[in-house]
Amino acid sequence: MSKFTFILLLSFSVTSVAREKPHAPEELLGANIVSVEEVVEMILSKPGMVLIDSRKRMEYIKGHIEGSVNMLNTEMTLDKLQSVAPDKGIALLFYCNGVRCMRSADSINKAVAWGYTNVYWFRDGWKMWAEKKFPVVID
Repeated sequence: MSKFTFILLLSFSVTSVAREKPHAPEELLGANIVSVEEVVEMILSKPGMVLIDSRKRMEYIKGHIEGSVNMLNTEMTLDKLQSVAPDKGIALLFYCNGVRCMRSADSINKAVAWGYTNVYWFRDGWKMWAEKKFPVVID
Protein backbone atom coordinates (compact mmCIF):
# COMPACT_ATOMS: atom_id res chain seq x y z
CA MET A 1 0.00 0.00 0.00
CA SER A 2 1.40 3.38 -0.93
CA LYS A 3 1.70 6.25 1.53
CA PHE A 4 -0.88 8.17 -0.45
CA THR A 5 -3.42 5.33 -0.25
CA PHE A 6 -2.80 4.92 3.47
CA ILE A 7 -3.27 8.65 4.14
CA LEU A 8 -6.41 8.68 2.01
CA LEU A 9 -7.90 5.72 3.92
CA LEU A 10 -6.94 7.26 7.24
CA SER A 11 -8.59 10.57 6.34
CA PHE A 12 -11.85 8.82 5.38
CA SER A 13 -11.94 6.84 8.62
CA VAL A 14 -11.25 9.95 10.74
CA THR A 15 -13.93 11.88 8.85
CA SER A 16 -16.55 9.16 9.37
CA VAL A 17 -15.78 8.97 13.09
CA ALA A 18 -15.97 12.76 13.40
CA ARG A 19 -19.46 12.76 11.83
CA GLU A 20 -20.84 10.15 14.22
CA LYS A 21 -23.34 11.66 16.64
CA PRO A 22 -22.45 11.60 20.34
CA HIS A 23 -24.35 9.38 22.74
CA ALA A 24 -26.99 10.94 24.94
CA PRO A 25 -25.93 11.14 28.59
CA GLU A 26 -26.34 8.03 30.73
CA GLU A 27 -28.55 9.96 33.16
CA LEU A 28 -30.25 13.33 33.53
CA LEU A 29 -30.81 15.22 36.75
CA GLY A 30 -34.51 15.16 37.55
CA ALA A 31 -35.44 12.35 35.16
CA ASN A 32 -35.97 8.63 35.63
CA ILE A 33 -34.70 6.53 32.74
CA VAL A 34 -37.13 3.82 31.66
CA SER A 35 -36.80 0.82 29.37
CA VAL A 36 -39.10 0.05 26.46
CA GLU A 37 -40.92 -2.52 28.61
CA GLU A 38 -41.41 0.04 31.37
CA VAL A 39 -42.81 2.50 28.83
CA VAL A 40 -45.47 -0.04 27.83
CA GLU A 41 -46.28 -0.67 31.50
CA MET A 42 -46.52 3.06 32.18
CA ILE A 43 -48.81 3.65 29.20
CA LEU A 44 -51.15 0.96 30.54
CA SER A 45 -50.98 1.99 34.20
CA LYS A 46 -50.75 5.82 34.01
CA PRO A 47 -53.62 6.97 31.79
CA GLY A 48 -52.95 10.65 32.52
CA MET A 49 -49.29 10.47 31.52
CA VAL A 50 -48.17 12.86 28.77
CA LEU A 51 -45.82 11.42 26.14
CA ILE A 52 -43.65 13.98 24.39
CA ASP A 53 -42.02 12.99 21.10
CA SER A 54 -39.10 15.41 20.74
CA ARG A 55 -38.33 14.47 17.13
CA LYS A 56 -38.79 16.54 13.98
CA ARG A 57 -42.34 16.73 12.60
CA MET A 58 -41.54 14.62 9.51
CA GLU A 59 -40.12 11.85 11.72
CA TYR A 60 -43.23 11.98 13.90
CA ILE A 61 -45.55 11.75 10.87
CA LYS A 62 -43.72 8.63 9.64
CA GLY A 63 -44.45 6.90 12.95
CA HIS A 64 -44.86 7.60 16.65
CA ILE A 65 -46.10 6.06 19.88
CA GLU A 66 -49.88 6.29 20.14
CA GLY A 67 -50.99 9.23 22.24
CA SER A 68 -47.68 11.06 22.02
CA VAL A 69 -47.51 14.78 21.33
CA ASN A 70 -44.92 16.05 18.88
CA MET A 71 -42.94 18.89 20.42
CA LEU A 72 -39.50 19.48 18.91
CA ASN A 73 -37.00 20.44 21.60
CA THR A 74 -35.98 23.67 19.85
CA GLU A 75 -39.63 24.75 19.61
CA MET A 76 -40.67 23.68 23.12
CA THR A 77 -41.57 26.62 25.31
CA LEU A 78 -43.05 26.71 28.79
CA ASP A 79 -46.39 27.82 27.32
CA LYS A 80 -46.43 24.92 24.83
CA LEU A 81 -45.54 22.40 27.51
CA GLN A 82 -48.14 23.81 29.89
CA SER A 83 -50.78 23.50 27.17
CA VAL A 84 -50.40 19.69 27.28
CA ALA A 85 -49.22 19.34 30.89
CA PRO A 86 -50.65 22.14 33.07
CA ASP A 87 -49.94 20.18 36.28
CA LYS A 88 -46.20 20.21 36.95
CA GLY A 89 -46.57 16.98 38.94
CA ILE A 90 -48.11 14.98 36.09
CA ALA A 91 -46.07 12.09 34.68
CA LEU A 92 -44.17 13.30 31.61
CA LEU A 93 -42.37 10.82 29.39
CA PHE A 94 -39.95 12.12 26.75
CA TYR A 95 -38.40 10.25 23.83
CA CYS A 96 -36.67 10.91 20.53
CA ASN A 97 -34.72 8.71 18.09
CA GLY A 98 -32.54 6.80 20.55
CA VAL A 99 -29.24 6.93 22.38
CA ARG A 100 -27.61 9.11 19.71
CA CYS A 101 -30.41 11.68 19.80
CA MET A 102 -30.06 14.62 22.17
CA ARG A 103 -33.49 16.21 21.56
CA SER A 104 -35.37 14.51 24.39
CA ALA A 105 -32.50 15.18 26.81
CA ASP A 106 -32.66 18.87 25.91
CA SER A 107 -36.46 18.89 26.36
CA ILE A 108 -36.14 17.20 29.74
CA ASN A 109 -33.59 19.73 30.94
CA LYS A 110 -36.03 22.51 30.04
CA ALA A 111 -39.00 20.78 31.72
CA VAL A 112 -37.05 20.17 34.93
CA ALA A 113 -35.81 23.78 34.95
CA TRP A 114 -39.45 24.90 34.59
CA GLY A 115 -40.40 22.93 37.71
CA TYR A 116 -41.76 19.64 36.35
CA THR A 117 -41.09 16.94 38.93
CA ASN A 118 -42.42 13.64 37.58
CA VAL A 119 -40.23 13.25 34.50
CA TYR A 120 -39.31 10.03 32.69
CA TRP A 121 -36.87 9.50 29.85
CA PHE A 122 -37.19 6.73 27.32
CA ARG A 123 -33.51 7.07 26.37
CA ASP A 124 -33.57 4.16 23.89
CA GLY A 125 -36.40 5.96 22.14
CA TRP A 126 -38.03 5.42 18.81
CA LYS A 127 -35.27 3.16 17.50
CA MET A 128 -35.89 0.59 20.25
CA TRP A 129 -39.70 0.93 20.00
CA ALA A 130 -39.53 0.17 16.28
CA GLU A 131 -37.03 -2.68 16.75
CA LYS A 132 -39.43 -4.33 19.22
CA LYS A 133 -42.20 -3.89 16.63
CA PHE A 134 -44.51 -2.28 19.17
CA PRO A 135 -47.64 -0.54 17.81
CA VAL A 136 -47.11 2.73 15.97
CA VAL A 137 -49.33 5.47 14.61
CA ILE A 138 -48.61 6.89 11.17
CA ASP A 139 -50.14 10.22 10.18
